[in-house]
Amino acid sequence: MGAATPVLLVGCGKMGGAMLSGWLAQGVAPGEVVAVEPAAALAAALMERHGVAVAASLDGVPPGFRPATVVLAVKPQAMDEAAPGCARFIDDGAMALSIAAGRTIASFEAMFGAETAIVRCMPNTPAAVARGVTALTANAHVTPAQKDAADRLLRAVGETVWLDDEGLMDAVTAVSGGGPAYVFLLIETMTKAGIAAGLPAGVAARLARETVTGAGELARRAAEPPDELRRNVASPGGSTLEALNVLMADDGIQPLFDRAIAAAARRSRELAG
Repeated sequence: MGAATPVLLVGCGKMGGAMLSGWLAQGVAPGEVVAVEPAAALAAALMERHGVAVAASLDGVPPGFRPATVVLAVKPQAMDEAAPGCARFIDDGAMALSIAAGRTIASFEAMFGAETAIVRCMPNTPAAVARGVTALTANAHVTPAQKDAADRLLRAVGETVWLDDEGLMDAVTAVSGGGPAYVFLLIETMTKAGIAAGLPAGVAARLARETVTGAGELARRAAEPPDELRRNVASPGGSTLEALNVLMADDGIQPLFDRAIAAAARRSRELAG
């Protein structure tokens, strides 16, 4: 991946592990990545599965390893403990790329210095199957080459969207960061409604899951926008239109989602503090 590598990956939980798998699948050599993961069982699994070097702490990173990118993939509440140990790599010119929700670019500039190249990202959990979407924003010290490098690292696990305004990251967190949970809830809700309509639980669950995933794939591949795809399903006077009349009423799904997204964005701002 050119200017993106070598990579120091700090944290190999679900998102960090998904990113690592994506990079290796895109042709990054295992020797170009050093991972930091204190959980012994997870570290052993990473070494066995991927053949990458794994250190239990930043002190265990090989002395000669000089990353071009430091990916901070620890949980936000662990960042204050983990990030300072990365300073020596940042001081050597590495770009800092954070996927921690709610941690602002300014907070990393305070840790590493105002001149540091920093990219803030918000991926989502479908990255685990290389179908995620990540919003990215950068400070003024990120060069075009580094921006391209960051983009390629995240495109290994899905689509990317760049934002000029970091303030929009709270809305991104609400829409796509939490979005998979809303879709899973939709599957749950359709399943329960199917059971209430008389379907066996297993049948309702399978119908709901495959309908949602199939419709999502159709939306991804189709040239038509979602509103046209919706109209294609709903015949005039038919049963689907009856359901849509309920869902699209003044007190239907849109105002509910408006409130939900606003609540999530507000909480994201509060956590950023």
